Amino acid sequence: MKQSWIKLGLIFDFNDYGSSFKYSTLPSGFWLSEHIIRIIFCTRNERNQSIPYFIDYDFSIKKILELPKSIKIELGELGTFDDSGIMPSCILQNNGEVWMYYIGWNLGTTVPFRNSIGLAVSSDNGLSFVKKFEGPILDRSRNEPHFVASNCVLFDENIYKMWYLSCTKWDIINGEITHYYHIKYATSIDGIDWNRNNEIAIDFKYQNEYAISVPRVIKENNLYRMWYSYRGGPKSELYRIGYAESQDGRIWNRKDEVLDLDVSETGWDSKMICYPFVFEHKNNKYMLYNGNGYGKTGIGLAILQK
Repeated sequence: MKQSWIKLGLIFDFNDYGSSFKYSTLPSGFWLSEHIIRIIFCTRNERNQSIPYFIDYDFSIKKILELPKSIKIELGELGTFDDSGIMPSCILQNNGEVWMYYIGWNLGTTVPFRNSIGLAVSSDNGLSFVKKFEGPILDRSRNEPHFVASNCVLFDENIYKMWYLSCTKWDIINGEITHYYHIKYATSIDGIDWNRNNEIAIDFKYQNEYAISVPRVIKENNLYRMWYSYRGGPKSELYRIGYAESQDGRIWNRKDEVLDLDVSETGWDSKMICYPFVFEHKNNKYMLYNGNGYGKTGIGLAILQK
C-alpha cells in the first residue's frame, strides 16, 4: 500500500528574515499548545559551527510566530566532543523536562570530522538547555571505532530505545574522503547509560548506497514505523527519504518503495529531500523535512494522504 505524502510547501527560510544564516537542518519539535509546535533545528554561525535555533509554527493560522531565535547552550570546552558544533537530533519530553539528544562535532585531520551524541536538558520549554555532562553519552567504541551521530529515542515498554547512526568506515573514492554509515539499535533504563550489542536496525540495501541517517521512529498499534534519509540508492546519489517497519523495533523490513514522496521538478527541494520528522496533529500525520543543500533552502511541510 502506497504511503502518499502531499507537499504543503516551504514553511521556513532564513532568507525571508534577512539573516546571514543559511542552514535550517534536522528539524524536530514538540507541542507547546494544541496548535503551536516548537521546531528545533540547526544552523551555522559565522565560524561555520553548528548551533541550535527554534521557531514556533502555529497550525491554526499556518504561520511562524515571531522571529527565529537561538537556543541558549554553550559549545564545549576546547578539546571536548562538542567544541566545534552542537546539532539537535532528537527532542524528548520527559517528566516535565525537555531532553535534547544532540550531535557533538569535532573537526578532524585525517578525516573531516568526528561525531558523538550528547544530552542536554531544558526546564523552560527549550529556550535554554543545560548539558547533563561535559562528555558524550554515546561515542565510538571497540565495536564501533569511527563515530556515532543522529539518533531517535522513544520511551517504550518501560525502557528507553534508541536508533542511531553508526559509521562503518571511511574510504577514499576518486580522491575524496567518503563516510559510510547505517542505523543501529540500543536500549537504556534511564536514557543516559546505553546498552548496545552492535545490532543493525537498517542496513545497506542498494549497490551504491553509503549513507543512512536521521532515523525517526513512532509506534502505532504495536507496529514500529521508521522514516530516514539514504544516499546512493537507485534514484540518486543525493539524499532521498526511506521507510521501514518492524514488529519489535529491532528487526526491520525496508519498504522504501511504498513511500510516495520525491524531489520536485523545480525549486527548493528539486535535488534532494532529507531529514524527515513525522508527527501527528488532529488525526493527520505531518512531516517536516529539508531539501537542497542539506537544509540550506529551508524547512518544508508535507501531509500524509488518508
